[in-house]
Amino acid sequence: MFVLRSSPASPFGRKVRIAAAILGLSEQIEVVAADTNDANDPLRRQNPLGKIPSLIREDGEAIFDSRVILEYLDWVAGACALFPSDPAARFKALTLQALGDGIMDAAILQIYEQRFRDAAMRSAKWLDHQAGKVARALAALEARPPEASARHAGAIALACALGYLDLRFEGLWRSDHPRLVAWLEAFSAGVPAFEATRFRG
Repeated sequence: MFVLRSSPASPFGRKVRIAAAILGLSEQIEVVAADTNDANDPLRRQNPLGKIPSLIREDGEAIFDSRVILEYLDWVAGACALFPSDPAARFKALTLQALGDGIMDAAILQIYEQRFRDAAMRSAKWLDHQAGKVARALAALEARPPEASARHAGAIALACALGYLDLRFEGLWRSDHPRLVAWLEAFSAGVPAFEATRFRG
């Protein structure tokens, strides 16, 4: 049994949970909440960075971050499902994963700027810088969305990124990106774990 240290709203933790479901490994993973702000949470001993998600193996070894966890789970499943073996397809999936992860990073940084800084200390320039990353990524993906049937690591990352924009930014991205909306609907229909892992707090 593996232990996944995460939090219900984490898009990166959601990414791991969806990947585990696709690989048929969900029953082998116990999800245990982690508080990244609590200095006494065991997370900081499990992962020196104190970041989620972190996957704890039965021998106590920790694997992080989400990209490495997905690689590990794909290896455990022996499926090559998340990372295609064909070089061209593999690097396409890896690049899409980097783009999806980047959207999540930039979106989370915007939330943290507002959550952890007093209003007088917030940087509009910093917020605009991060928002620009998201806007450019969405524009590129709208122009060339992934295949509707994609279920690899890149597709999972993108779905979680769009889900996080729905959660924290009221889904404002949807009005200007109809092709991405259609893609996400197809992904959600084909991957029940996407809806099952939706945060409803």
